[in-house]
Amino acid sequence: MLKLSPQVMMKATKLTKSGKLMEATALIQNMLGRIQPVDPAHDAKNVTLSERSDKRPVTTVPTRLLSKHANPKHDRNIPAERFESKTYRSADGQLSYKLFTPSAYKGKKLPLIVMLHGCSQSPDDFASGTDMNTVAEETGFLVAYPAQAASANAMGCWNWFKSSDQQKDSGEPALIAGMVEQIKAEYAINEKMVYVAGMSAGGAMAAILGMTHPELFAAIGVHSGLPCGAATSMMGGLTAMKHGGGRVTASVSARPVPTIVFHGDNDRTVNRVNSDDVIAQFDSKGAFDRSTTETGRSEGGMDYSRSVYLQEDGSPLFEQWVIHGAGHAWSGGNAKGSFTEPRGPNASRELIRFFFEHELLQT
Repeated sequence: MLKLSPQVMMKATKLTKSGKLMEATALIQNMLGRIQPVDPAHDAKNVTLSERSDKRPVTTVPTRLLSKHANPKHDRNIPAERFESKTYRSADGQLSYKLFTPSAYKGKKLPLIVMLHGCSQSPDDFASGTDMNTVAEETGFLVAYPAQAASANAMGCWNWFKSSDQQKDSGEPALIAGMVEQIKAEYAINEKMVYVAGMSAGGAMAAILGMTHPELFAAIGVHSGLPCGAATSMMGGLTAMKHGGGRVTASVSARPVPTIVFHGDNDRTVNRVNSDDVIAQFDSKGAFDRSTTETGRSEGGMDYSRSVYLQEDGSPLFEQWVIHGAGHAWSGGNAKGSFTEPRGPNASRELIRFFFEHELLQT
């Protein structure tokens, strides 16, 4: 069982008493995320998705190779001028971000991926850990990395647990959506292929954007995150991280937002039940009842389970990955970034594969 040190608990208590609830929560979340022990008694081979929840039936199908690039090459030298610092400003505030442009960009419309970092991370750190710029250079898409301002959250967390930041026309969702519109105005972007993904607090914000802006994002990715509305206060956020957010508001969008989620089953920071809740929130078509599940082992030796949830016509709508033995870390990430699990299946490449299977149907 994980325990925070008395020093950490004392500091968190002082922050709470002084009214700095966001800083207290971020401190606890950050420290828990850095402690990732694996229970020696845990036999990953015997864990299946059916054990994670009694909500839904699953069916095992043969394992197959999922990624075209099983052994990605990290640390490709990318000219600095193609990873630029930019700023978006509006009546809602200001948002700094980094934008990566691949060498394939010649004015032809390309997809855009928005990547939302977790607490205590930065755009540069998140880009290094996910290695998404390398994938973008190989595949041909732009990547935007918004940066949470210290003035908004001292630990760099997106404020997913505040009701004011769960609305379409205000707060952080409005800022991020406005940034996307700015990029679309300045660059040639395929508007049918705009996506958002994030890790931890960033994953929770990606889920919020899927709820608030289904007309903007063709699909979303949530790694180690929570559903929109899992909490509306700091203390509620801590409860949701530990136990799940319980019943959350379901999406009322006429178009179900395709969603892919990743979660380690040894995550001691965000309970993996939240990955169920993320998909359930967008499942207005009953896809959870039409699922297939396969198991496999990554190149790095980590076992995983992958479930695909189908629409009535048999086409895939959601994917859910459980990485057995992984903690609160980006699966298949680069060790040069923080909160990464290099041994796991490559979440970045699986995200892009899933994203590019879905385009926004515009009327």
